[in-house]
Amino acid sequence: MARGFNSGNKQEEDLPKPKLNKELLLRASKLMTYLKPYRFKFGVGMFFLVLSSLAMLAFPALLGAMIDAAQGKQKYLWLPPQVYYIGGIAFIILSFLSIVSFFRIRIFVEIAERTLAALRKDTYLKLISLPIEFFANRRVGELNSRLSADLSQIQDTLTTTLAEILRQLISLCFGVFLLVWVSPKLALMNLCILPIIVVAAIIFGKFIRELSRQAQDKMAESNSIVQETLLGISNVKAFVNEYFEFNRYSNQMDSVVKLAVKGATFRGAFASFIIFCIFGAVIAVIWYGAALVSIHEMSVGDLTTYILYSMFVAGSMGSFPELYANIQRSLGASERILEILDEPQEKIKVEPSCKDIRKKMSGNLRFNHVAFSYPSRPDIEILKDINFTANAGDKIAIVGPSGTGKSTIASLILQFYTSNKGEVLYDDQPATDFDLCDIRNQVAIVPQDVLLFGGTIRENIAYGKLDATETEITEAATRANAHQFILNFPEGYDTVVGERGVKLSGGQRQRIAIARALLKDPAILILDEATSSLDSESERQVQDALEELMRGRTSVIIAHRLSTIVDADKIIVVENGVVSESGTHFQLLQKETGLYRHLYTLQSKQQKVDM
Repeated sequence: MARGFNSGNKQEEDLPKPKLNKELLLRASKLMTYLKPYRFKFGVGMFFLVLSSLAMLAFPALLGAMIDAAQGKQKYLWLPPQVYYIGGIAFIILSFLSIVSFFRIRIFVEIAERTLAALRKDTYLKLISLPIEFFANRRVGELNSRLSADLSQIQDTLTTTLAEILRQLISLCFGVFLLVWVSPKLALMNLCILPIIVVAAIIFGKFIRELSRQAQDKMAESNSIVQETLLGISNVKAFVNEYFEFNRYSNQMDSVVKLAVKGATFRGAFASFIIFCIFGAVIAVIWYGAALVSIHEMSVGDLTTYILYSMFVAGSMGSFPELYANIQRSLGASERILEILDEPQEKIKVEPSCKDIRKKMSGNLRFNHVAFSYPSRPDIEILKDINFTANAGDKIAIVGPSGTGKSTIASLILQFYTSNKGEVLYDDQPATDFDLCDIRNQVAIVPQDVLLFGGTIRENIAYGKLDATETEITEAATRANAHQFILNFPEGYDTVVGERGVKLSGGQRQRIAIARALLKDPAILILDEATSSLDSESERQVQDALEELMRGRTSVIIAHRLSTIVDADKIIVVENGVVSESGTHFQLLQKETGLYRHLYTLQSKQQKVDM
């Protein structure tokens, strides 16, 4: 629990708090455009906010008048001199304040929720419309944080912080004016003390925050030691380093205690100073105010009114540091959200019509002198000069050593990336002549590591065709050699597969993916080492399903186990970014110095050893 608490504090302190400047405010104002549809309601809410703030400021004056009325004095000519009349007016204003506050809160929360819902939708839509390269350079946890923590921070600002800043500004400005109006002498005395408290608060606050940050860093380091030690406990024991690890942890904890005590010393001094100043100011006000009452320069009611207004002003001033910090955190969150919204997205229409194929493919595929390097590594050319042709219905296998760009070829076929040189052609037409939706609707991939969504088996299969009927889903599962094992589950097709399909074995996940691809009925199929991580029995079942899937369509097989591609129409060997040899299995075996023959011989020998 302690670790979680400390890490929570650390995360809160680490939230970016950029300095306010014109450029930052202008960028953040882009998000305010989401308020436009609700600008009338927002104006009504602001009107209610002003009314509630002004109504609140009436109470000190009424309470002071009530005390004076009890002594037979009439403070204000517009108020009746009787105590019960003034009390009645106070309750009327209180009722009005309650009603206005209800509508203010109701309106601002509704506006904030609707605005944030629209912003969340647009951010999510932008995220899933971004190119693969964007996700290759970022962690999922970071992106998820932007959708949750960053937008929640903005939501808090829209819901409470902006309204609270305005309310406190009204209370502060009118409060100071009323303090001067009630008693200029007392107000002058208070304003002389104020700068001292503000300067001390800024200096102490900055120093204490720095000490707190250092203590949190040390605590995080000590937690890292615990995590590393427990994860590698076998190594610790094997090298008999228990005492060494204890000393490491002990030294860190001593540093944490030292910093914490130092921080407590300064916090205690600051708290003592603030207590002395605040209570000293209260004593001074009452003492000086009582003196003014004794010489009849001030009534008891005026003194009461002044003290209450002083509390209003002090409360408003005390809230500004936290409100300012919230604004800073919101601006930091806005920056990160705007980074996503400003990213260039793929040329794809994220709408229902994107599922409709406008330009059919027969399945011909050709790579014409394709060269490619990843945008994040432009100096490393993965593919240098790739040439091959797959006619409709052909079974093409791509083999080669690890890191030669086999999976990159699959990404280029799906148009996750575009080539730096050369072109990818479908039916002898460049990829640029096709809509991106049309290409991806007619190309399917069964990867080595199949990702299933956390719903049911039925939902995962139907992902290949969202409007598929029950009969189509069952037929696809049967052809994928999956129907029988699905029925063996108590809930059949309604079985929940768990996050990423953890409740299913590797072979079962592969067959679900094959059923999904069958339902999609693509013109071009990519198998990216689809059986390389399976045991012999699972591989046999999956291979049977793959044969059914490949029938009658162009298939590009990226293979690690060469025994699975001996019947391919053409085998393309990729080496050092180029096609070093191509041909059928038997043709390539005839080349005594060929890479394919070398790899096949090595794997054959390994299989004999394993047997």
